[in-house]
Amino acid sequence: MVGLFILYTTTAFAAVDPACKDVASQGVPDGYSEEGQQNYLLNYFAMAASFSPIHGPIPNPAGTGSVGVELSVIPPLSCERRLVLNYTKTEDTNKTPAVPRPRISFSFPAIETAKLRFVPYAGLGYVPPVPIMGTQNVIISVESGVGVKAKGSKGMQYGLRGHATLMKSVAEIATPFVEGDEAFDDLYIGSTFGVDAMLGFFNKGLTTYGAIGFTDVSTFFYITDDGVVSDNTDPFAGFTGSLGAQYRLSDSIQLGGEFYTAPGLIYTGRFRVSYMLR
Repeated sequence: MVGLFILYTTTAFAAVDPACKDVASQGVPDGYSEEGQQNYLLNYFAMAASFSPIHGPIPNPAGTGSVGVELSVIPPLSCERRLVLNYTKTEDTNKTPAVPRPRISFSFPAIETAKLRFVPYAGLGYVPPVPIMGTQNVIISVESGVGVKAKGSKGMQYGLRGHATLMKSVAEIATPFVEGDEAFDDLYIGSTFGVDAMLGFFNKGLTTYGAIGFTDVSTFFYITDDGVVSDNTDPFAGFTGSLGAQYRLSDSIQLGGEFYTAPGLIYTGRFRVSYMLR
């Protein structure tokens, strides 16, 4: 998927990217763990496709929706993260700089109480299996949540959302050890499930927001060449955070952008442009 990797159990014929030879020549650093390197890479690409908000606690006015596309940046990994097998081989992880994902959301009619206004909503994202850069990926994501606004407040919003993503990639991920050998497509499957608590402020078409959440990762990686399944012995399960803004550019166009992180794993930017449905 979008720049995946391979971790083998032998060092024969291992090759190092010329860009990483200086780093590799310094030898294996203290604290290096082959198992830890494998787990990091498996977790990294699952989280690169996770379904973060890119919207405020109330994504659309009650009773309206939006359809558009998001762009999730995949930061390139350093040589220190690409080198495996005790720094004798590099993995080609930096093929794709971003994941474009068509996305639609709808805010249902508001539920009113004496003091609060609740706006439930749902969203869907889908990447079809279109071949890109030698890979064929399918990503499906869903979210549901509720935004809350106190009646008479000056724009403060609160929210809670749940999200899930399932992704599948078929590609030559585990490249041959010897250049020119026959290559086989491998299979990577990653999933993320999480929940976010959100806080935002709306003013004149602009909503600034923050989200703190918890996300769990599961992965499966089958190496066709060897018939081996690469185990993730430490799947990520931890806190995530988002800081962003959503802006209503016109009656029809809405923009969004955010900084997203799973601390210690990924730090990235995500952007969204949507057409409003009325």
